[in-house]
Amino acid sequence: MPTYSFKKAERLKSKKIIDSLFQQGQSFGVYPVRIVWVELENSDNPYPVQCAVSVSKRKFPKAVDRNRIKRQLREAWRLHKHRLYEALEGEQQFGIMLLYTGKEQITQVEIERCVQRIIKKFIKRLKTTDT
Repeated sequence: MPTYSFKKAERLKSKKIIDSLFQQGQSFGVYPVRIVWVELENSDNPYPVQCAVSVSKRKFPKAVDRNRIKRQLREAWRLHKHRLYEALEGEQQFGIMLLYTGKEQITQVEIERCVQRIIKKFIKRLKTTDT
């Protein structure tokens, strides 16, 4: 199994792509995480997926709590994204945002389980839209 890290080129930072995520993107959730994605065209990024994470300031007013959840989400994504990379064919590229929608903090194991289910469900959706 190849090892992947969360490289700078994999981070979604483009305001243009983030705006298109919320205007035309598709989404679904596996509580307490929601995924929003959009297929990118004409991207020169060497990675098939650019990802960003977000945690609500309203639900978690303390930056310490928000940052902890974001670290947990990024780590869970880093550990399990290889499944998505292996399932993507050829030239497909996506912009993805993981939104934490829960009202309470949960353990790393629960977040990892949730991210695994989201990736599995995302792959299944991609395969059904391709055919």
